[in-house]
Amino acid sequence: MFYPKNVPVWERTVRIVIGIVLVITALADQALFGTPSLLRIVLLIGSALFLVVTGFIGWCPACAMIGRKIKQKQS
Repeated sequence: MFYPKNVPVWERTVRIVIGIVLVITALADQALFGTPSLLRIVLLIGSALFLVVTGFIGWCPACAMIGRKIKQKQS
């Protein structure tokens, strides 16, 4: 792997679930908010894409910028 994982497994799962919810919200934009807004749809799908991708690969650039690391289990 190119980058060390900096997102724990539980958080990866949460990121994927929230990303799926954001996609559903974007697809149901007109039913939920009335008038559809292209900007709102693009922002929701962009946020969802970021969360799902970082959830699947286990590495987040924002977490890396602040120096977050996963504690390694000692054997």
